[in-house]
Amino acid sequence: MTQRYVRIQNQEGDIFYGLLQISLNVQVLDAPPWLGGQPTDVYLEAEDYMILAPCSPSKIVAVSNNYVNYAREMKTKLPIEPLIFIKPTTAIIACNHNIHYPPQSQRVDYEGELALVIGEQAFDCRPEEAHSKIWGYTIANDVTARDLQKKDMQWTRAKGFDTFCPLGPWIVRELSPGARLQTFINDNPKPSQSAHIDEMVFAPDVIVSHISKVMTLLPGDIILTGTPVGTGELRIGDRVRIEIEGIGRLENTVIAITHEDLPV
Repeated sequence: MTQRYVRIQNQEGDIFYGLLQISLNVQVLDAPPWLGGQPTDVYLEAEDYMILAPCSPSKIVAVSNNYVNYAREMKTKLPIEPLIFIKPTTAIIACNHNIHYPPQSQRVDYEGELALVIGEQAFDCRPEEAHSKIWGYTIANDVTARDLQKKDMQWTRAKGFDTFCPLGPWIVRELSPGARLQTFINDNPKPSQSAHIDEMVFAPDVIVSHISKVMTLLPGDIILTGTPVGTGELRIGDRVRIEIEGIGRLENTVIAITHEDLPV
């Protein structure tokens, strides 16, 4: 079975990286795995931990219009190089945590994506060097306030709300180039999105190389590789599930923001 690397919090509030076992017990690592963390003799049982987002990056760099059919859906031209933007790390939530529907928006969309986890510092690297900088793969939802994206003519607000980057549930080291990405809403058996990740305009190594010529990528950083055709609206109460073959599924429910959810 493919090893699944998780980030967890025990009942005392301590945070660890670990290896998820078939039994759902977690074998604790002594450091983040991309920093050479090794298995210890400590195991936590399923009832003794909570799964967090699988890493704590210094930044999230995302790519837009990276599937041919998505560009057609959005009525935009195919880019000649990766189009990048940044989401704040405060947007990250774990699997099964809630997406907050912001009161500033009347149209919030899901965007199921493959996420890359950077394993070592990358600066000004060539595509043939970039593959070795990718430590692993996980699943992301680039939640977007679509009406604000169109209104603002830039994407920071639309992409940057707290909870707008569900991530997880774990990281795998290897992934088939033809793995299928699918997004499901509620109990609908028909996927809203369905594509193979090798349908990207720019492959992961090209994306990493391009970003590294703009900014230094650090171990644990996250890159969102773009979403395929089929993005659509989320409503309060919806449960969105994104699946990628070889990784698993990322599930989150959309809720209205209450005063208790607002920062102090």
